[in-house]
Amino acid sequence: MAQVTTARKPASRPSARTPSHKLPKPTDPQRKWLTRGLSQPGGKLPLFDENGRRVDGRVVQTCLKKGWAEHWFTNPLKPDWQVCKLTKAGRAVLMTQPTKLKRNDKPINQPGA
Repeated sequence: MAQVTTARKPASRPSARTPSHKLPKPTDPQRKWLTRGLSQPGGKLPLFDENGRRVDGRVVQTCLKKGWAEHWFTNPLKPDWQVCKLTKAGRAVLMTQPTKLKRNDKPINQPGA
């Protein structure tokens, strides 16, 4: 008897036709990191947070896997540091969901911000 195998459908990334309520949503730390790339030239994402601590590698890896960030270049002085930039998909996921602001935070891309 011949063995029948079925091919698995490869995991697909969300397309432009995917409704926004079905898109994967970034966690608060992921959103915070991605949002900081909006105001940087070329969408460069920071290596360190506002307190000078290194951004959690799990946040970076998850954003890379989901296509919200991409590897930009390798730092020759610190090859273990991943220099990343925001992608179109990363911008889209930030624009489809409101950013939660703390009491002292100012809105992004607003006059006087």
